[in-house]
Amino acid sequence: MFNLTIFRKILLFLGDLSLFYVSLIITLFIGFGQNLTPKIFSAHLAAFSPLFLVWICIFLFFELYELNIANLNTSFLARLSFGLLVCLMAGVIFFYLFPIFGLTPKTNLLILTAILWILIILWRKLALYLFSSYFQNRVAIIGITNESEKLAQTLIRNSQLGYKMTELIPTSNIIELPQKIKESKINTLILAEDLSGEPMLERILYQYLSLRVNLINLAQAYEIIVRKIPIGFIDQAWFLENLQEGQKRFYDKAKRILDILMALVFFILSIPFWLIVPIIIKIFDKGPVFYIQERLGKNLHKIRVVKFRTMKVNADQLGDDWSQGKEDPRITRVGRILRYSHIDEIPQIFDILSGKMSLVGPRPESLKNIAFLEKEIPYYHLRHLVKPGLTGWAQMNSGHLNTSGEIGNLNEKIRYDFEKVEYDFYYIKNRSFILDLNIFFKSLGLFFKQGR
Repeated sequence: MFNLTIFRKILLFLGDLSLFYVSLIITLFIGFGQNLTPKIFSAHLAAFSPLFLVWICIFLFFELYELNIANLNTSFLARLSFGLLVCLMAGVIFFYLFPIFGLTPKTNLLILTAILWILIILWRKLALYLFSSYFQNRVAIIGITNESEKLAQTLIRNSQLGYKMTELIPTSNIIELPQKIKESKINTLILAEDLSGEPMLERILYQYLSLRVNLINLAQAYEIIVRKIPIGFIDQAWFLENLQEGQKRFYDKAKRILDILMALVFFILSIPFWLIVPIIIKIFDKGPVFYIQERLGKNLHKIRVVKFRTMKVNADQLGDDWSQGKEDPRITRVGRILRYSHIDEIPQIFDILSGKMSLVGPRPESLKNIAFLEKEIPYYHLRHLVKPGLTGWAQMNSGHLNTSGEIGNLNEKIRYDFEKVEYDFYYIKNRSFILDLNIFFKSLGLFFKQGR
């Protein structure tokens, strides 16, 4: 639908593939110097070419060509670093377990990976500049609503997504659309309202079909560009059409196996914390080591979530998390460190092993919050169609309550939870192993950021 978006991804792909070979050439000059001969060069070229095909597949698996995460932020750098680490391991397996080319590069493989890491970052920086200045879908939105204005601002702030916001046209000015399309070279139209009863618009759009002007509605635009589903666009029919839970059975079973394996790995890695954290809590903060709270899980079943205690005893009686601001006085001295490092979440490994939670999914809410939010947010209960997760799509995109410090009153709290649910609905509809991997690596990027 968005040809320029595909073009951008192909450009990134071709650039990366070229840099694989540039990195190889630089590595060979460093490793062999004046002893580099055409025979040595040809042997390495023949050996590394099939490996590079594997590396490209690894890049695709790590979603390094998704434009919505193309910014050079912590999340992308973590994803790139882990991707190249997997590439390095694939290279070791390729050359040492299957030595069909007679090469066993050690130092050269490490040098090549390091050079490639630097070159990819420089290439992405250049590509983002080009994407912000050229090769953009020129977008006009027809119809002025709160949602269309928000989308327009999103497009203006995120030029790397590939969309140049050119016009926000009121429905009363549809007659000006042909002129606007020509003057602004618009190639994508987003309909913010149902204009099926507008014969003028139908004639204009029919006229421009031959010019390949893309046409989508606002709900589709949000899902494609922002990757959330605004609640105002959906009804019961939407859920029946889009939430095909029967088709997710294999995914759900396979995900359960992966949850168990990952939880076991995390448990082994976290053993030192199980020994140290309880002692520190007892020495400095006294009181219980663990905090247990009832929350809702899949299909509205009650579950008990366990964490290392970070707040004063009976803190729930002293107010809600959202009303305390960034410097919550209920958090203990040790608790502030545990939250900053997310070590307090470690006991939830056992919630994952027991099957009550998943590694990735909508974050479980307290019963008190749910009782309130179900009255304020339509279809809120449908976020419980899937297992809650240790981390989720909403947490990666809508920000963290205590980190932002933006929630100062009840209306802001409701708006914040509206946005979280919109991201949750996107996840429930589009959940897959690739999306789960995306969330996992975004979580790694946020690991050292305070808040939850």
